[in-house]
Amino acid sequence: MTAYSVLDLVPVREGSTLTESFEAAVALAQGAEEAGCKRYWVAEHHAMEGIAGGATSVVLAHIGNATDSIRIGSGGIMLPNHTPFQIAEQFGTLDALFPGRIDLGLGRAPGAGPELQRALRKDLHRAAETFPQDVVELQDFMAGDTAVHPTPGLGARPEFWMLGSSLFGAQLAARLGMPYAFASHFAPDHLDNALAIYRRDFQPSETCEKPHVMAAMNLFCAETEDEAHTLGTSQMQAFVALRTGRPSKLKPPVEGYRAHLPPPAAAMLDHIGQASAIGTPQQCAEAVNRFAERTHADEIIFAGPTFDPQARIDSLKLALDALA
Repeated sequence: MTAYSVLDLVPVREGSTLTESFEAAVALAQGAEEAGCKRYWVAEHHAMEGIAGGATSVVLAHIGNATDSIRIGSGGIMLPNHTPFQIAEQFGTLDALFPGRIDLGLGRAPGAGPELQRALRKDLHRAAETFPQDVVELQDFMAGDTAVHPTPGLGARPEFWMLGSSLFGAQLAARLGMPYAFASHFAPDHLDNALAIYRRDFQPSETCEKPHVMAAMNLFCAETEDEAHTLGTSQMQAFVALRTGRPSKLKPPVEGYRAHLPPPAAAMLDHIGQASAIGTPQQCAEAVNRFAERTHADEIIFAGPTFDPQARIDSLKLALDALA
């Protein structure tokens, strides 16, 4: 049976505050828990005025205190931005605060220009090259297989995940025997090949005996198809702004937004939106089921920010009711 989860960028909406963004994140996590979702993940991004999940472990502590049973974690921590020791401490703390509920999804994409690299005091491209060794070192810190023992961190048992949008992450997840999550909600190109490689080359580990796949989808569900497509235009505007070098806060939805886009922008949205379920509850359930049949994913995680926070909670519940 496919499990369903939620990926949150903790969007900052135009005209809103950071405080309101964190309140909306709590409401979404609580709504996901009530709807029966397995996980609520926060994605790490930096220096973007429209995304408030940069201090990912802090946000997760806030979410953990407001929920009871849903697993919470990173989707993901970009390890090149940090040292393995720091992440061992942060997620060791979370594991102690919320035992049995913490996921540690790891990615290697630096995703930063020269200015941010200087601010982070990191050579991110060089750090990305040592990503495989850093993942192992992070695991070793928690297992006590290092000379220095992080406290908190030593003995922590978060569920490790490898994240990816290319073949590299699939190969590394297979070699290390980790569950694998693919970012098909914005980078669908290598989805099928990556999952095939991961399953073919998977080597069992102490924590993961067989391949375990999560795939991401965009979800915008409403009572009518037109309403659902309008909900999705806030994310569309964000994608266009990001790809044209003008990222901003999440904007209100615009009816008929796509009709006014230049052809290259419309084609870009069509391409990156391949893994999407947009429409009525029945239409969304059919799209999710087709995607599950294509990927044979053990879990599907839903992305899709909406300008009205309640609209995303409603969208999730409508879709999950139809999938039940």
